[in-house]
Amino acid sequence: MVATAGTPRARALSAALRDARETRGVGLRVLARQLEISHTQISHWETGHRVPGVEVVAMILAALRVPPGERERILDLARNLGEPSWLTVGISGIPQQLAGAIECERAASAIVEWSPMVVPGLLQIREYSRAILEHVDLPAVDFDTRVLVRAGRGEVLLSNDPPNFEALISEAVVHEPVGSAQVMQAQLAHLVAMAARPNVTIRVVPLRVGWHPGWSGPFVVYDFPSAPAVVHFEHYSSGAFVPVEHDVKEYRTASQRIRDVALGEVDSLDYLTKALQEWEVRL
Repeated sequence: MVATAGTPRARALSAALRDARETRGVGLRVLARQLEISHTQISHWETGHRVPGVEVVAMILAALRVPPGERERILDLARNLGEPSWLTVGISGIPQQLAGAIECERAASAIVEWSPMVVPGLLQIREYSRAILEHVDLPAVDFDTRVLVRAGRGEVLLSNDPPNFEALISEAVVHEPVGSAQVMQAQLAHLVAMAARPNVTIRVVPLRVGWHPGWSGPFVVYDFPSAPAVVHFEHYSSGAFVPVEHDVKEYRTASQRIRDVALGEVDSLDYLTKALQEWEVRL
């Protein structure tokens, strides 16, 4: 079980167990007494330092009276922890994938993201996230929660011990309207502000520079202090976390090739500032 600790799927399981308990207002010690298990052990499971077995997960979910749909989703995470890679397919898999990404972001020491079409999730403002999710078939009850979760991801970059984040974005990202001109103006202003932070680097990749590995699709590389690096691929209704060393190495090489055709940090900031001014004119 120790071997699976630190993987995206294990991180998502920890977050799911913690959320299941906290949303029902059950204290850690209360649950521990109910299950006759050390509260320290449960804490280790919820923080990802240790990984519980399927039977233990089922026992926790039963004690918390988690409804069938949510229970099955969490048990599915527990059943397949031994698989090194993690593929989610279908809109119903997106919450698991997002949970995995958020836990990776919290644990990472460094993150490199290539985003050819939209602002990276860690840099999205709430209105921009809302404009994206308006085109996803979501139940009304889940919409606001998903917006808050997506927009809240960026808080990790403002924490006391933030990861180093490098965003490589296509110039198309800053010109393609996602939401209104007001939303785009606010989003570009946020990018300019975040680019000034010491732990954030934003580099713009111009169009018409010829083919480079980034045109094969978006990707994120997570580095962790005490776990293997992971590559994350996120698409409209599917996604995958891949910790295979060969693949990680290939995407590190791809990142460098994208940097080779990107504007420098100063020129990128100048580009973002000019794009912001263009959106302000449209207001």
